[in-house]
Order: sequence, then C-alpha cells, then structure tokens
Amino acid sequence: MTTLEGFETTSFTADEKTRTVFRRGTGPAVIVMTEMPGISPKVRQFAERVADIGCTAVVPHLFGVPGKDPTTGSRVDILRYGLSTMVPVCVSREFHAFALGKTSPVISWLRQLAAAEHERCGGPGVGAVGMCFTGGFALAMAVDDRLLAPVLSQPSLPMPLSARHKRSIDISDADLAIVKQRCANDGLQVVGLRFKGDRFVPRERFEFLREQLGDAFVAVELDDDSANPNAAMKNPHSVLTEHLIDEPGQPTRQALDDVLDLFRRKLLS
Repeated sequence: MTTLEGFETTSFTADEKTRTVFRRGTGPAVIVMTEMPGISPKVRQFAERVADIGCTAVVPHLFGVPGKDPTTGSRVDILRYGLSTMVPVCVSREFHAFALGKTSPVISWLRQLAAAEHERCGGPGVGAVGMCFTGGFALAMAVDDRLLAPVLSQPSLPMPLSARHKRSIDISDADLAIVKQRCANDGLQVVGLRFKGDRFVPRERFEFLREQLGDAFVAVELDDDSANPNAAMKNPHSVLTEHLIDEPGQPTRQALDDVLDLFRRKLLS
C-alpha cells in the first residue's frame, strides 16, 4: 500500500470502489481533496496545517502518486507526469471534466467517506476543501447536512471552454437546489478562492455562485501579484499551496488563515 510521510495509511470502500486514505490528527474531520496532478508535498503541508488546529485531516488518494513533487525533474519529466495523471482522469467516468450541470460520480464515494469520518471522529460535522480539479467537489458534497464547512479553492471544472462552461460549476441542478436550501435555511456558508487572472477559474464562475447562493457565498479573489513569484507554475492558480506566500500580512497567507478559521468556527467552537 502507498504511504504518505507523517500520515496514517488506511483504505475506505464505498460503491464497490476501494481507495487509499491518509489521515493525520485528532478532532472533527476535514476532507482534503488534492489538486492536479496528485497529493504533492504542498498539499500534504496544507493537510498538516488542518491537523495542527485540532482537526483530523483526511486525504483520499484520487489520482497521481501520493507524495510526489510535480515540480521536480526535467521539463519533460514534469510534463510527462502531469499528462499521465490529467488525461486518464479527464476521460474517466468518475469525473466530469467537461459536462454541464452534472455532479461527478466520485462525489457519492466522497460523501460516504465524509459520513464515515464524521462517525469515527465525532464533532458537530465535517469540513471539506477541494482544489483545482476537485475544487467544486466540496460544493456537491454539501448536499449532506453533516458537511458544515465547504471550501472551493480555485474550482476549475467544468473546463471553461465556452461562456456556458464559465458560468457553471460541476454540480447537478438537483444537488445545487439542496445546497441553496441549506444556505437559506441552515446558515451554510460556502467559501471560494481564486486569483483574479486565473483562466482556469474565470470571473463568471464566481458570479454564477454569487447569483445562486447569495450572501452565503464568500468569495476571496486575490490580485495576481499576490501570488508567490517563485512558484514553479508561473500563472497564479493554487491559492493554498503552490502560490502561497507563507508570511504574515501576505494576502495568500490571510486566505489560508481564513480557511483554517472557518474550520475552527464550524467544527471546533
């Protein structure tokens, strides 16, 4: 079984699918869903920050090689690893990379994981954060009222191929209606993070979320020049990981602190 340094390695089965799950910490669970191309060292570091505040960071292995740094090696090696993950996932039936108005089938598995972790870890509910390819997954998971703190970091699906794709996110109309009801009646708050110039997460996507969720959608939109200039990926994209400047007073650090504070308020108060 694959391991991730500093994490307990287990597995979880639902919908006849078994996946490796990495876990660290104690307290209420936060499901941390990796960005492309997999659980990188910086995704692991974010999960460690979640554990440090008193939550259990639960990191399911959805794609890629756990622990592998996607920025090391030659340019050919970096490109090969990225494509070896991206292409199979984009054509997989479990993930809807291009479809409009659909919830990816993998969400069913993630909802069941969240329910099991809530039972295991206790607390008032569960948090979830998706990044990039998984960015919208936390929104679709929020049809379950055990999910109290959904965070959408640079939600990139569906791929913004057209005006309709830009004004959309990877959730079905039926699931979105449930989330809207929770926002209106239960005080659910949804946090979204993006850099203003990110072409993978267009402005129209956040406008759509504001229209659908109203004040329940808290948009954190950062200027591009607040991204880490030393990041391997030059175009600002990964707010909580690759483009984070981990220094007090930096906008990306403030965004990270705000996400962690959301988990404190909703899960630890």
